[in-house]
Amino acid sequence: MSAVAFAEKKLAQNGFLDLEVDPTLDLFEEIEKLKREKNAIILAHYYQESEIQDIADYIGDSLGLSQRAAETDADIIVFAGVHFMAETAKMLSPSKKVLLPDLKAGCSLADSCPPHIFRKFKEKYPEHVVVSYINCTAELKTLTDICCTSTNAVHVINSIPKDKEIIFAPDINLGRYLVKKTGRDMVLWNGSCMVHEIFSHEKITKLMVRYPEAKFIAHPECETHILDKADYIGSTSGLLRYTKENEATAFIVATEAGIIHQMQKASPHKTFIPAPPNNTCACNECPHMKRNTLEKLYLCMKHELPEIILPEWVIEQGVPSIDRMLEVSAKAGL
Repeated sequence: MSAVAFAEKKLAQNGFLDLEVDPTLDLFEEIEKLKREKNAIILAHYYQESEIQDIADYIGDSLGLSQRAAETDADIIVFAGVHFMAETAKMLSPSKKVLLPDLKAGCSLADSCPPHIFRKFKEKYPEHVVVSYINCTAELKTLTDICCTSTNAVHVINSIPKDKEIIFAPDINLGRYLVKKTGRDMVLWNGSCMVHEIFSHEKITKLMVRYPEAKFIAHPECETHILDKADYIGSTSGLLRYTKENEATAFIVATEAGIIHQMQKASPHKTFIPAPPNNTCACNECPHMKRNTLEKLYLCMKHELPEIILPEWVIEQGVPSIDRMLEVSAKAGL
């Protein structure tokens, strides 16, 4: 067995990249070379490690990444994010090769809504329109009428006729926020994101006392008692935009700490304080997002593995829910 064949077998068996990388390699240079050779594009979520963000062709939140995945003419899409994001890219570009640096980069929110259980839940409400946050599995999207992101969620809900009842899945915290924001009474699936569920109300309050000039900003996946304290609530791209445009010079940020890299780059004269979780850590990081590393990104591109493969029926039945979301976003100018 050749070295390449052995490497590919190991990658396929393990589902993640743990091969040795020559420490003398300039990984930034090698990755740029692979991008040119393979006509590849790297999409990175704001929650990725800073060095991955710095080498990505596009950095964004779920909506922006979905849009870019649909538009790219690259032959290979390398998705530095988590599994459901790469699945979405594959659904929108089924003829392209979609790679994920570490197949074990999952999502606690997506895992909180198993499709086979949700199917039975949905059967109790046969007349309801199903709106699913894009942070869900490809199979759940096949059970969904229209997807949304935190950027376009209000627009999506408002696009549904008032006489239609709604099931919202899988994030109950985002669902509660949307009920309050839109006035729509929705049936909510009880799922959540581990990162946004463990912010400490007490520690945040102490930070706000220590930094009275700081604006407290939060992602709508946070629990209600956290959102109630916020000066601004928004998606990751919304939070980033707010810190650029607001005159404040200090911000306490309640979302995954990876976004702070872009905030600091955009406003180097401002101070950004990660909101602390209810544990011994100083900041809140997603262990799934952080599974991706620069070394794994390099190996992933070199060997073109691990690759995201989806059954044809999942793509066929799931894509309409994403297309409807993108149509709403286009009409809203998002």
